Amino acid sequence: MVNLSIPYNYTASPSSFGGTPHLTINREATIELDSKNAFEGPEKLLEVWFSASPDALPGTTATNGLKAVSAELWKEMLDLVNCKVLSVIESEHVDAYLLSESSMFVFPHKLILKTCGTTTLLCGLPRMLEIAALAAGFPHVVANPLNGIQAAATPYRVFYSRKNFLYPDMQRGPHRSWRDEVRTLDKMFLGGSAYMIGKMNGEHWYLYLTNPGTILTPPATPTSDVGEDIETETKLLRFPPELAATGVHTTDGCGEDETLEILMTDLEEENAKQFYLDHASAVAEGQYFEKAHEALQSARSSLGDIKGSRSPNLDDEVDVFSNTSSDCDDLVSPSNEPIFPEELTTEGHALGTVVSESSGLSEVYPASKYPDARIDAYLFTPCGFSANGVVPAQGGTNSSSSVHYFTVHVTPEPHCSYASFETNVPSRQTGRETVEVIEQVVGIFKPGRFSVTLFEAKPHIEDSGCSDSQDESMREMKSVAKRSSRMEAIKGYRRIDRIVHDLDGYDLVFRYYERYDWKGGAPRIGEIGF
Repeated sequence: MVNLSIPYNYTASPSSFGGTPHLTINREATIELDSKNAFEGPEKLLEVWFSASPDALPGTTATNGLKAVSAELWKEMLDLVNCKVLSVIESEHVDAYLLSESSMFVFPHKLILKTCGTTTLLCGLPRMLEIAALAAGFPHVVANPLNGIQAAATPYRVFYSRKNFLYPDMQRGPHRSWRDEVRTLDKMFLGGSAYMIGKMNGEHWYLYLTNPGTILTPPATPTSDVGEDIETETKLLRFPPELAATGVHTTDGCGEDETLEILMTDLEEENAKQFYLDHASAVAEGQYFEKAHEALQSARSSLGDIKGSRSPNLDDEVDVFSNTSSDCDDLVSPSNEPIFPEELTTEGHALGTVVSESSGLSEVYPASKYPDARIDAYLFTPCGFSANGVVPAQGGTNSSSSVHYFTVHVTPEPHCSYASFETNVPSRQTGRETVEVIEQVVGIFKPGRFSVTLFEAKPHIEDSGCSDSQDESMREMKSVAKRSSRMEAIKGYRRIDRIVHDLDGYDLVFRYYERYDWKGGAPRIGEIGF
């Protein structure tokens, strides 16, 4: 007699595999989590570096830097930001936190925090600096105790950016305007630079950054008359197209930084339904019963083979799933019909995995090419989707600089539809051009319009005056020009805007596209100017 039942815990989920990265789910935070009141998809993005690389941690710092900080401390900081931790992928070189409003990535030397909605991201920055000082041991200064902060670690560099808000009047705290955000950052850091990239009356993107070796702004004394803060001027960047073709540098050196961000609006309405719970549940049910049917058919076929060579002990019960489970309940009804698990109609992480696979997001960095990659996805009620991915380099290189991330967030409601994709997986690792990744992602979401920002660390080419150095520079320029020309022709879209800027240590390229058949009118700006 053969036991044909499929165990409840029989799963092919990546999180069930042994080894690292390891997934931890905060079930308590996911209870009654509902996205129906979410509206502001465009995220605020903060990246704080405390050293130039994981290999350059100061001597006073814990061995694994920021990763030595407990999850509980980070959760306290996130309370100030007004978001919760849903789950965590823990790995040797980076911990990826999936949040109720977007994501956080903790490396030994830097922290990336990305939050959407009406979160108050910058309100958590002082506490972040304090945690880096007291819990991770980074060099610090004594902070102003009147603010409840004992110390502040001195960052190496700080980056803060965001797209123009759709509903700026709904924001809270320092995020009601870009000017307020710049003032808040200026109160913490000396010598910061603020930029607005794009059309003031069109789609645009804001950036604030500090130079290497950031200096904290000293707290004002009661006797000082610096009551009126000196505000960093926001520079409007618009560059001639002919400069853009040659103004970008590639990143070929190991360990250099490269970040791609795709910000998409006006998602095709029918296509966006795949990010609704009802649709995902239907997909999960179909997939589940198909796999259950295949398993039952396979078991019955095996039973037929056994009958063909009947042995004296055939009446003994045979558990065809004994290699995967030792104690399992039946997953079939009395009528031998498979029972659909309730969690596949309600559980955010289970449905998130379904959406990640059915939408094609899991194929951006496929398991066939990145077998050690892990994806942590969540589908909100009644709609909305978030996912984090940790992507180790191919070949199992055991280096912190060879472990990268990607993150995806989707607000599918038609009146405020938005999706974002961000990654620091370098193009040299994927074996594909950046434009191919963009086309794959855009093909998944089908936006009416989208913008692309690409940050690349400048290559270190020694200018010795010799012919070899000059030849290398020339090859670099030709390669850049070729890659730049490919970015002009995203399938199905026309490029509207292109801006290039030379920052300290980085090149930044901003591009804005609209679909050829787009008839949705002017962009929904929401926020105009500074």
